[in-house]
Amino acid sequence: MSLTTFWFVVIAVLWTGFLLLEGFDFGVGMLHGVLGRDEAGREQAIGAIGPVWDGNEVWLIVAVAAMFAAFPAWYATAFSGFYLLMLVTLVGLILRGVSFEFRSHAAGPRGRRVWGGTLTAGSAVVPFVLGIALGDLVHGVPIDAAGEFTGDLGSLLHPYALACGLTVTALCLLHGSLFLELRVDAPVRERAVLAARVLAPVTAVLVVVFAFWTRVTSGHGVLLSLPELVAALGALTAVVLVRERRLGLAFAATSLTIAAVVASLFGELYPRVMVSSTSPAYDLTVTGTASSPYALRVMTVVAAVVLPFVLLYQGWSYHVFRRRLGAGHHVATDAGEVGAATGPAPAAGTPGRAVHAQTNSAEDVDHTGGPG
Repeated sequence: MSLTTFWFVVIAVLWTGFLLLEGFDFGVGMLHGVLGRDEAGREQAIGAIGPVWDGNEVWLIVAVAAMFAAFPAWYATAFSGFYLLMLVTLVGLILRGVSFEFRSHAAGPRGRRVWGGTLTAGSAVVPFVLGIALGDLVHGVPIDAAGEFTGDLGSLLHPYALACGLTVTALCLLHGSLFLELRVDAPVRERAVLAARVLAPVTAVLVVVFAFWTRVTSGHGVLLSLPELVAALGALTAVVLVRERRLGLAFAATSLTIAAVVASLFGELYPRVMVSSTSPAYDLTVTGTASSPYALRVMTVVAAVVLPFVLLYQGWSYHVFRRRLGAGHHVATDAGEVGAATGPAPAAGTPGRAVHAQTNSAEDVDHTGGPG
């Protein structure tokens, strides 16, 4: 395998990791107000993702950085052509990020409702817009002979791209509801199960349509490739598992479906990185947009050294915050609170607040699961 192909695969894996991990964060963010119903329930739902959401977003940063370093011409065309989509994504990420912190410091219920609303909106906008952008790569956008985007916003919002956005968003919703079932206790847990039963068949229909539409859009007829077949079967399997209340396996099925959806998009794209709707001769390819062989070799060595430590650290953080959350509680997010978060559950506190036991102080600590 050449280094250009290797880094194309790496970028696909990074996008997969982002949507796998941040996908359930987005789902919880969209569902926390519906499933929480009261302040204690909303705190419980947000607490399930509090310690990990910001670490999960690192996958997006690394994916974009890898595109910039390994395929600078791809990065230049995509991010200039998709400028408005990326701007909306950035605004959604910012609103979502500050909502975790500002919501905890709101003076009253009205402030918490406002920041809860921004959390919901940001969590919905980001996967939808990123799904549109990924769909645009495969469907094609106007690109001229110089590799420059020549379209407008309307060129990006065609039906296939919108269907990709809806599919990714629905997968995040289902993924998030199943994650909540695994991470929290009643009553939010039971509501998450009910939400999963409603979302699973809708998501399965969208994924099946996505699989066939992707194959047709790429010009390969209706016979599905292996990733597209796995995506469709994974979504249908999740419906059966949710109905049988085998929710741990259902979460694994949605994880497999998300990975297969990303693999379908990048598999149909290769050896191109962007499709030109103007002329196939203007398609951007992995070889035509790649950095120099020396740069790719240096990147490979750095990735081989650094990536294992990053994965080990993230795995450790999930292990530390593995405890299921009871009603009215959420997990601590600061490193100094790890002992409190993994120890016995504290007594129920005031709704909207997490009370952590302290050995040398009786002072309560306020937290909502902001950046750790």
